[in-house]
Amino acid sequence: MRVAPLVFKDPVGVLGSGTFGITVAHLLSQNVQVLLYSRSGDIVDQINTKHTLHGYPLHERISATNDLSEIAQCCNLIFPVIPSEFFRQYIRMISPHLSPRHILIHGTKGFDVIKQDPILMDDHISGLSRQNIRTMSEVILEETNVLRVGALAGPNLYKEIMEGQYAATVIASKFDEVIKIGQRVLDGPRFAVFGSYEILGAELSGALKNIIALCTGMLNGLGMGKNIEALLITRGLRELIYIGKAMNVPTRAFLGTSGIGDLIATATSSSSRNYAFGQRLAKGESVDTISTSMSGVAEGVRVLRITNELIKHYEVNAPIITLLHKVVFEGYDIYKAIDFLMRYPYVQDVDFI
Repeated sequence: MRVAPLVFKDPVGVLGSGTFGITVAHLLSQNVQVLLYSRSGDIVDQINTKHTLHGYPLHERISATNDLSEIAQCCNLIFPVIPSEFFRQYIRMISPHLSPRHILIHGTKGFDVIKQDPILMDDHISGLSRQNIRTMSEVILEETNVLRVGALAGPNLYKEIMEGQYAATVIASKFDEVIKIGQRVLDGPRFAVFGSYEILGAELSGALKNIIALCTGMLNGLGMGKNIEALLITRGLRELIYIGKAMNVPTRAFLGTSGIGDLIATATSSSSRNYAFGQRLAKGESVDTISTSMSGVAEGVRVLRITNELIKHYEVNAPIITLLHKVVFEGYDIYKAIDFLMRYPYVQDVDFI
């Protein structure tokens, strides 16, 4: 099927007014007009009248609406940046207004779960297989008639980007056109945009690295140093690669900017919500307390539950993720977990290439 070419006389849409949604809008506003969707009328008014949100000044090229049909009507290119738990819900809401002319490049790093019992919440997730788990691009393809889909991946700590620091990202898609369009609208003097055809690998990397960030944050919260942090990151990367291999993703997908680059940034910075979540967990706060008090979503907690089911489904040997799940959700002693991992019978350091 032939689709109409994209023309940038119209604004680019952003779904979501969280911190990363605003960050994407900020980056886009350097090149194009931006129309941002928020369900909150107060946020829409604040953006349109005061041009600020989350304490950051916004370019006058950014305007806002709480009408999804307006986003679809005005914007050929749309960036959904919605927490994974609610992603399918929002895609379903905008779906009647979308057509094959649209391009969607999502910026959500997590998984969607198709539950057999829709009443069950995430804390009852168990017995899942790949048939129950979707990436965000798969949700878009299932719920809409959009053909051209991409994923925004890579080390994108929003505070650094909003402060104007140098950074980079990856647009992953099976379509050259999507990659080139993403590069065109996001590229800036301090923001580089790379391309990749490994969209599943980019989405897995973006979701799974949050688990490792939880773990390194916990080590920091216990007062441990960089030696064990580096060990955890490199051994954690190995587990991510083996999960990817079980899902037919090549190793190279985890070794670039959207893989190890994103992993390093997220698993070493207190600006990362997942790293900060782990720090607070290690200091004795409960998952519920931290979740309700954080300004944004730490996707790693939800991804940890889902990934624990994935590794059981694929029978992947991932001792770090398995033990982290026990520590976070089953009350297992973290020092016992660390001692076990230090004595785990690894024979070869790099066995995934």
